[in-house]
Amino acid sequence: MILCQISDTHIKAERRKAYGIVDTSAMLERCVQHVLARPQRPDAVIFTGDLVDWGRHEEYALLRELIQPLLEALPVYLMPGNHDDRQVLRDAFGEHTYLRQWEAFVQYAIDEHPVRLVALDTLIPGSGSGELCAQRLQWLDRTLGAQPDKPTVVALHHPPFATGIGHMDRLTLAGSQALAQVIARHPQVERVIAGHLHRPITVRFAGTVASTCPSPAHQVALDLAPDAADNYVLEPPGYQLHWWSGQQLVSHTAYVGEYEGPYPFRMGGQLID
Repeated sequence: MILCQISDTHIKAERRKAYGIVDTSAMLERCVQHVLARPQRPDAVIFTGDLVDWGRHEEYALLRELIQPLLEALPVYLMPGNHDDRQVLRDAFGEHTYLRQWEAFVQYAIDEHPVRLVALDTLIPGSGSGELCAQRLQWLDRTLGAQPDKPTVVALHHPPFATGIGHMDRLTLAGSQALAQVIARHPQVERVIAGHLHRPITVRFAGTVASTCPSPAHQVALDLAPDAADNYVLEPPGYQLHWWSGQQLVSHTAYVGEYEGPYPFRMGGQLID
């Protein structure tokens, strides 16, 4: 199984540019084309939050238009980030019934693939920070306990770990330590995947691995100073592919764009000198 993760698309109404510079709509279109043109097409796609910029109806309508080729080709799962609105997301994608598995929050489990997908809702309306309250974590504990033998990916928007990028780490995930305690009780969790950081980052977490995904648009500047300015850069846009081998989950970062190659390493059976 190949699970594609796309995160932090930040679509704005009328295809307006984010921060006056970043053409997030055009960049998402290119990302969708890139995913669908892969030699091995993913089995499913999950968008790990910040789907749009202000949580508005017209933004989700444009998002639907931009990802329509994915919706027609693959199972696509959506979840909110701090820029999203739960109810507007549900209204815009009414046929995505998994969004209503639990009315209190947009938390759901997808059981139809070789790897189980469990999505968490870290949204605090009006805040850039995130939260996993006791109610949300109890749901997670029950949900993981219901299928203890199936390999599982847990997805959320806010990463449950510090990254060293000061201005992003100040947008903390309340409840991250309690989340670690829940995850540690369920060894079938192969990976905890997140967005929010606009960068690929990996860390050991609660007896498993936690990671974040780059954005198909702009990336957060890599500055590990505690007082680093909250800047972004136009590094190559990307997404991730999580490949389940049948025994372990292996993650790859794919970069969207046209680059030279591929070139052969060998000619006539010999390494090119």
